[in-house]
Amino acid sequence: MTIKAQRGTKDILPEESATWQMIRENAQKVFQNAGFGEISTPVFEATELFNRGVGDSTDIVNKEMYTFCVGGADKNSSSITLRPENTAGVVRAYIEHNLNRISPPQKFWYFAPMFRYERPQAGRQRQFHQVGVEMFGASEPIADAEVILTAVEFLNSLGLNDLTVELNTLGCKNCKNAYREAIKEVIKPYLDEMCDDCKMRYEKNPLRMLDCKNDTCQKIFEKEEVKKVILKDYICDDCREHFETLTGYLNSLNINYKINKMLVRGLDYYNRTVFEIKSENLGSQSAVCGGGRYDGLVEMLGGQPTPAIGFAMGVERLYAIINKKDPEKLDYYIVSTNTSETIKLARSLRNKNKKVDYDFQGKKFSKQLEKASKVANFALILGDDEIEQKFYSIKNLTTGEQVKVFNIDEL
Repeated sequence: MTIKAQRGTKDILPEESATWQMIRENAQKVFQNAGFGEISTPVFEATELFNRGVGDSTDIVNKEMYTFCVGGADKNSSSITLRPENTAGVVRAYIEHNLNRISPPQKFWYFAPMFRYERPQAGRQRQFHQVGVEMFGASEPIADAEVILTAVEFLNSLGLNDLTVELNTLGCKNCKNAYREAIKEVIKPYLDEMCDDCKMRYEKNPLRMLDCKNDTCQKIFEKEEVKKVILKDYICDDCREHFETLTGYLNSLNINYKINKMLVRGLDYYNRTVFEIKSENLGSQSAVCGGGRYDGLVEMLGGQPTPAIGFAMGVERLYAIINKKDPEKLDYYIVSTNTSETIKLARSLRNKNKKVDYDFQGKKFSKQLEKASKVANFALILGDDEIEQKFYSIKNLTTGEQVKVFNIDEL
């Protein structure tokens, strides 16, 4: 029986890797230009980190985590989880390495695989990749604008210009509590009609009900008396000023945005600003970026009170909608039947940082030239005459022009 890749996983083949490399290189350039340093955290963490950090009312924790008990059944056993998202891990690293002692803000970016046990679909896998940023130590709305601007600039660098930022504010802890209670009160008469997930969220995090995609629940949210409560402004003066200042920055940057009061995001730790960036290229699953503030998360996980904000993007989704980059061709393909001279020449050129390959199977010159025309910019011909008279024949595989070169440094 042939063994295949596990459902929800995907091989990245050489012809695809050029586009993946472009996405990573653009991320590195845009993020580092904005002062973000790269961080890499372990692929698995203590399960408790995600239970506490992501929230036990989320689908991620309740349904989607890959969790393992390691160390056997004795008292030394522990539970670990393949990371389903990266913010909690970055916060753990921030606390563990006392990064709060460095002058704020601290700005990080990452490009890494994540794991969620969910139904595979276009642009969404069980092993998937996220690229994102996190900023710690800045509570001012200019930090929110900086993070949103950085996301937009990165997407623009990939050729995505048809973008809309959907924006909302969940308010501070006091604002959220008032909003939560109002939602619970107006939903209570309809609770028996709602899906099981919403019944659970009703007690643990009623704002998460607004993110439900169930048709019956959506119809309840559209009822006039329910919608009136959802759209009512429960934001305190400080949070309102923060949000209005943020939108002022976005206006000055000419960033296209719209306010969406139904936007709550899928994780429990968000407060104040939440946002999604949508692209017209992705059809029904138009969100390519999601993020927001999580000012209480560092303290929740054992650190000092620290304002923070970030975003993440699914790389598979980005790959699906951007223009693909063709794999780079070799600089030279050596055409020769003298394998001893060929491998020495290949070594010399590679040491000069050139991309070089050659034939390993003793094929005829015509077959080697045919292969060279497909994979390289130049054919470097090394026949008996070239070896005897100590020169190289270089053929431009685009124009067909061929010249003699007597010194390898002239190539």
